[in-house]
Amino acid sequence: MLNTLLLMSLLLFVYTLYSGWLERTPMTGAILFTLFGFLTGPTFLGVLSAHGDMELLKLLAELTLALVLFSDAASANVNVLERYRSLPIRLLLIGLPLTVLLGGLVGYLLFPNLGWVGIGLMAVLLAPTDAALGKAVIVSPRVPHRVRESLNVESGLNDGICVPAMLFLLMLNPQDPGGELLGQFGVLFVEELGIGLVAGCGLAALASVMIQASRKRDLVAETWHRLTLPALAFSCYALAQLLGGSGFIASFAGGLLYGILDRRREEHALLPTETIGNGLAMYTWVTYGCMIVGHAWDAFSWQVLVYALCSLSIVRILPVLICLIGTPLRFKERLFIGWFGPRGLASVVFGMQIYFSEHVHDQELLLTFSATVTLSVFLHGLSANPLVKRLYGKSAAESRSPVASSPSP
Repeated sequence: MLNTLLLMSLLLFVYTLYSGWLERTPMTGAILFTLFGFLTGPTFLGVLSAHGDMELLKLLAELTLALVLFSDAASANVNVLERYRSLPIRLLLIGLPLTVLLGGLVGYLLFPNLGWVGIGLMAVLLAPTDAALGKAVIVSPRVPHRVRESLNVESGLNDGICVPAMLFLLMLNPQDPGGELLGQFGVLFVEELGIGLVAGCGLAALASVMIQASRKRDLVAETWHRLTLPALAFSCYALAQLLGGSGFIASFAGGLLYGILDRRREEHALLPTETIGNGLAMYTWVTYGCMIVGHAWDAFSWQVLVYALCSLSIVRILPVLICLIGTPLRFKERLFIGWFGPRGLASVVFGMQIYFSEHVHDQELLLTFSATVTLSVFLHGLSANPLVKRLYGKSAAESRSPVASSPSP
């Protein structure tokens, strides 16, 4: 335990010293932390143990995702989002279902023995995107607001939308699913989204009133005020989960509403939330590299690798190109949005759900999840800065970031 604490602390210490330089290179924090966990795990050096508490890893991944969703939503440029709202709506209501369907088709061709429940889980598991892995795209002033906000909102909501589908598939018997539960899917979908929206927005609205009242009376201490928004983000997530809704929808909706209501918010107000999220992300990616990538390293098959590459390319890009037909975006920008659909913390959280279910015996399912997320960490991380410079390098003044934001690992 102490050796793990020492290694993790030293890694974080060294990364903070060179973080500014690293952010200007293709090497992201997620890449370095995953590599560190993999190399120090049982596959190579054996310093870190793979026999950790998977429940703890799952909880940390969920809390990290909740913080990232809240902070990204709270820092969104609402005026730009209102102007270009049709873009994320198209990505969520047309692109996401097409991505799941195409992912299921590719899964059926490569894993015919997995069964339709397992294939459905694979498609849903790898459909959500994670803006944090392509943070250079989200915060870069070179990228137009409409592209940044569309990717931000899409990644903030698509994981919550996929939660009901994943829970529904987990309820089915893999051997004899039958049709008796099909009628429950609509109810489950409405409950997850509805309760998540009500819980997140209700708590954020109440919190905004309390925060403003505290400011007026000068009741808050500056040191404790830094923990206000992280506590609110966790509260939105936990309340929605307790009520039977989606904690991720609640976190994103709560952050978005709070950003709208708190018009006096300083530019640095969200930095503590992002800082805590960065620390949790570091631990999540190290343990992911050690416990999941290390475990699956020598078991990948060609079918698994082909599906992973298809999931990161045609399964994502083709639906995006289709759903963005008729928009003012240039074809290069549509390809750009299609490529930057990285699989990250949301897929890790979903993978943990499947790990603890009766589908744990579906080795191909877990291997495909591991291969896709790992490839995404490297491919999207390494390509973010170079592609932004290639596509938008000559138009750096085209837009300016509405909120100063420190990139996330």
